[in-house]
Amino acid sequence: MAPRLQLEKAAWRWAETVRPEEVSQEHIETAYRIWLEPCIRGVCRRNCKGNPNCLVGIGEHIWLGEIDENSFHNIDDPNCERRKKNSFVGLTNLGATCYVNTFLQVWFLNLELRQALYLCPSTCNEYVMGDGIHEEKDYEPKTICEHLQYLFALLQNSNRRYIDPSGFVKALGLDTGQQQDAQEFSKLFMSLLEDTLSKQKNPDVRNIVQQQFCGEYAYVTVCNQCGRESKLLSKFYELELNIQGHKQLTDCISEFLKEEKLEGDNRYFCENCQSKQNATRKIRLLSLPCTLNLQLMRFVFDRQTGHKKKLNTYIGFSEILDMEPYVEHKGGSYVYELSAVLIHRGVSAYSGHYIAHVKDPQSGEWYKFNDEDIEKMEGKKLQLGIEEDLEPSKSQTRKPKCGKGTHCSRNAYMLVYRLQTQEKPNTTVQVPAFLQELVDRDNSKFEEWCIEMAEMRKQSVDKGKAKHEEVKELYQRLPAGAEPYEFVSLEWLQKWLDESTPTKPIDNHACLCAHDKLHPDKISIMKRISEYAADIFYSRYGGGPRLTVKALCKECVVERCRVLRLKNQLNEDYKTVNNLLKAAVKGTDGFWVGKSSLRSWRQLALEQLDEQDGDTDHSNGKMNGSTLNKDESKEDRKEEEEELNFNEDILCPHVLSFFKFFFFLNSGELCISENERRLVSKEAWSKLRQYFPKAPEFPSYKECCSQCKILEREGEENEALHKMIANEQKTSLPNLFQDKNRPCLSNWPEDTDVLYIVSQFFVEEWRKFVRKPARCSPVSSVGNSALLCPHGGLMFTFASMTKEDSKLIALIWPSEWQMMQKLFVVDHVIKITRIEAEDVNPSEAQYISEPKLCPECREGLLCQQQRDLREYTQATIYVHKVVDNKKVMKDSAPELNVSSSETEEDKEEAKPDGEKDPDFNQSNGGTKRQKISHQNYIAYQKQVIRRSMRHRKVRGEKALLVSANQTLKELKIQIMHAFSVAPFDQNLSIDGKILSDDCATLGTLGVIPESVILLKADEPIADYAAMDDVMQVCMPEEGFKGTGLLGH
Repeated sequence: MAPRLQLEKAAWRWAETVRPEEVSQEHIETAYRIWLEPCIRGVCRRNCKGNPNCLVGIGEHIWLGEIDENSFHNIDDPNCERRKKNSFVGLTNLGATCYVNTFLQVWFLNLELRQALYLCPSTCNEYVMGDGIHEEKDYEPKTICEHLQYLFALLQNSNRRYIDPSGFVKALGLDTGQQQDAQEFSKLFMSLLEDTLSKQKNPDVRNIVQQQFCGEYAYVTVCNQCGRESKLLSKFYELELNIQGHKQLTDCISEFLKEEKLEGDNRYFCENCQSKQNATRKIRLLSLPCTLNLQLMRFVFDRQTGHKKKLNTYIGFSEILDMEPYVEHKGGSYVYELSAVLIHRGVSAYSGHYIAHVKDPQSGEWYKFNDEDIEKMEGKKLQLGIEEDLEPSKSQTRKPKCGKGTHCSRNAYMLVYRLQTQEKPNTTVQVPAFLQELVDRDNSKFEEWCIEMAEMRKQSVDKGKAKHEEVKELYQRLPAGAEPYEFVSLEWLQKWLDESTPTKPIDNHACLCAHDKLHPDKISIMKRISEYAADIFYSRYGGGPRLTVKALCKECVVERCRVLRLKNQLNEDYKTVNNLLKAAVKGTDGFWVGKSSLRSWRQLALEQLDEQDGDTDHSNGKMNGSTLNKDESKEDRKEEEEELNFNEDILCPHVLSFFKFFFFLNSGELCISENERRLVSKEAWSKLRQYFPKAPEFPSYKECCSQCKILEREGEENEALHKMIANEQKTSLPNLFQDKNRPCLSNWPEDTDVLYIVSQFFVEEWRKFVRKPARCSPVSSVGNSALLCPHGGLMFTFASMTKEDSKLIALIWPSEWQMMQKLFVVDHVIKITRIEAEDVNPSEAQYISEPKLCPECREGLLCQQQRDLREYTQATIYVHKVVDNKKVMKDSAPELNVSSSETEEDKEEAKPDGEKDPDFNQSNGGTKRQKISHQNYIAYQKQVIRRSMRHRKVRGEKALLVSANQTLKELKIQIMHAFSVAPFDQNLSIDGKILSDDCATLGTLGVIPESVILLKADEPIADYAAMDDVMQVCMPEEGFKGTGLLGH
């Protein structure tokens, strides 16, 4: 099919030879493209929007192909959530609780611990009645033991693939969004569990933690002088082994038990010798538990950075561990076999993921527990190779080769060994009846959910199949051919064929013209369908109005024909007018036309014709959910009305606004500027009037606007007057205008004892007027009230006027002051008098101001200035990175929270020349004094201070937006983003002062707006993967503070 524009041209080609009054039904049907050939599937690749008979590519392909039942629903198979046979149950990760899930699975597979917990009395017995469980409420465990009981029962007999541990996590008060130290969690929870169970009467329950996990060692100190031994007994639940510098687990154990020498300042006080003596100290293992937990200290404190880091070094360990060489009392059974390996994926100590490889004590098979997912290892063998390849190592250390029965890992952080016994483990850990009832109830809910989901899935499939057959059959009947037809929008048909969205009623209002028929321009978004299909659509979905053959609008087609013919004629008339404009106008037969209108008359004519054509293109409401904004259309019309029409550019300004308001444009007056208009011939004007019949007409003899002439004359007189005033003032005060030979307070001139003061702002405004008297109004008042407080006192000291306030004032010679009193209205006289005593050094002269200084207001001003510098909420400071005390300009990481040197204050627009200032009375404002408050003065002074003290950012410098109440640590985080320098590598200073207190605010540290802070980095972070560590350590570590693990 031809492109859309070609179809548009072909539909209206007949208008070139047919006059509007000759339009017939055949022409109307051609304009609406009724008889265009329909497209064929396979030939047409996409839908042709210019052809209303093209019904290809509107979404029908998904219904005409093979049926895929999965496309009829978005419900997963509920059986996917069912526990697999001979498999374990997973645990949901609630955000960052994978470390909790790993330990729960390890403890669950400790059969002795599980059995003891089942024996623990529970309040669940009160919940379970003699005839079953209360149906009206869910069971809520009250203690940690009850939570573990319920979790273990679900893990043992649940039909679900995974269960939710949120009740247990909530009971402990853990933050589900923050990953914690897994080893610390293990210690604290075991301590909490032991304390909870210690209150039980049953010794098998009360002592289970000690029996399973508790061992004993002694700190033995031997005096080298007398040989006396001192023992300190201690219990342990895990051995914390240093792995730094080691490759094998046995080496780590040996170092743990290694003898330590106590010498020098670290000598031991021997009670036998009654003095400090050299001694040796070591740990002796006295007894080992049934379950031996070995904590590999992968997460260590880095003294250089002051934060934790992970040691990603390989450690080798065997599946069989003989502990006899390490215990004090030989002869016992100390052979252990590996039962669990806890893994931390990731290179950072502050992020990553925890999983567990645990051996089933009943079958001897290994399983990988990864939250919801449980994977069985093949061949009853532990397989860690996959885990070790997941994360890239910082170092290029090769994985060492492991022999049979040994393994190597750089991610294992805890090894669990079980004491080998000849007896087989008890395989009959039965869930108590009261817990089994709860599990059965949960399983019943799960089965009900599965049935419900399966039914919903089946209903969706059945509904989809029925819809498929309906659409397939109805789509074949869509083409209209020569039978009666109707129009339906393409958008509605696409939504009907889109299963993901519900089908709404048909809405054709947006396609109607002003005559409530189908607009010809909307045919590109409409499709012609058979009356049979339309009847079915309207009966099932409703809507309207129905667009039958009677909806073809003859009025719109006739109007479009007229406009198209005018557009074609416009090209010929454009050439004719151009030729007529070349000829000179003779006599008084010409007409005035604006030059701007002549340059754009063709475009204006086209726009006017398009507007006439578009008047019929109005919308009545919405189409399939899209509504028109009436307010926007009103605003657009308003803007169009404000634009000048043809020949309105030579109307006088004041009459133009009046007559545009009342729509009497033909009665407007001619402007006085002949440069904006041109005389054209009567023939040219006649052609132009055909396109702009309402344009203002000005024959060549038409007089210009009398009011404009008067205003022009007055303007010329005022301009001459202003030039004369400016010239007189410039002649009277030449040095002040040229800023030459100005007095200075710090170097008082010898030829005078009096100097007068005016505002620097007054001088600047006066100079603007003198330079451009035609554009600016004269400055008539000095306006010294801006320099005084509300009490009439001076706001400056003599010392401040020689330094920081010198840019706010201008010094005037006495002779200049006499002239200024004649030229300007002086509201307040401000002067400085020098008084010299006889026989006194001139440098010790006194200076007296009139009026005198107001101490209270001066102090208030200074306090306000200091407060503004210390209590800012958003200000810009600058950071320079230095190397060897030299500023370095180089590119770094992309800046975050960084702005350009232009702050909000820089964005203030300067006042245009001649704009009135409230502090100065100008010629049109009279001579009345204007009062200024203390607050207004402070604001005025701030403005001047900003202009004079603003820092200029140099290339390569970083500008940061900060507030006075943010801490130095927060600033370091911003600097880290800007320069890729970690906070602990930053050395910051300002004006030679070191900034070291991370908790102090920028206001207390003296960091004010526009400050420049020097940054010296110890070493840049080369490993950008470790930036995650930096982000984590910037926030204070709370650990398990406030949780149930610490008794809260």
